[in-house]
Amino acid sequence: MPRPSITVYCASATGLDPDFLVAAGLFGAAIGACGMDLVYGGGGIGLMGELARSAQKSGSHVTGIITEQFLQLEQGWVGCDQMIVVDSMRERKRQLEERGQGFAILAGGLGTWEEFFETLVGRVIGRHGKPIGLLNTKGFSQPLFELVSHGVDHGFVRSAARDLLWMESDPQRLAERLHRAVTSAVVEVHDPTAMLPMHGKRES
Repeated sequence: MPRPSITVYCASATGLDPDFLVAAGLFGAAIGACGMDLVYGGGGIGLMGELARSAQKSGSHVTGIITEQFLQLEQGWVGCDQMIVVDSMRERKRQLEERGQGFAILAGGLGTWEEFFETLVGRVIGRHGKPIGLLNTKGFSQPLFELVSHGVDHGFVRSAARDLLWMESDPQRLAERLHRAVTSAVVEVHDPTAMLPMHGKRES
């Protein structure tokens, strides 16, 4: 049976708190320890670089997907087992989504959030059925989850869509949860009308 791959979205910056870098390294190590490979944005610095190096040291095959522009800006990691250089961010995101059997979102900024929401919307509309986990290091992912809940509270997001998200503060626990999901024989499918707000309770 081929090893499953996890696509991870995270920052090419280190952040102000060293605990974020530590968590990225621990999660990378946990991916390898669980018998999974890594697909990520290809960067060699910040959380990206720490994640990739730790995953590879723990036995993961590391695939980086990066644009020509970001090859320089994010200092593409030459240690990747496979580095795929694409022409556009649209193609980068497409391949990141397609190549992973599950997704993890670590600390990051605007680009990471964009990737998170695009992946979540893809799950909601049935473009894919892959699990999505947030690593909540020092509460960093809590506001994202609360933003989704805020949409639920105001009727713009269905609670069923929010329920698609997992959030764990422990890197090992998140990796193990994703591994169980991607190696399960049970394929999760849903009717997008159960997830989209326009199909909620109608006014008489």
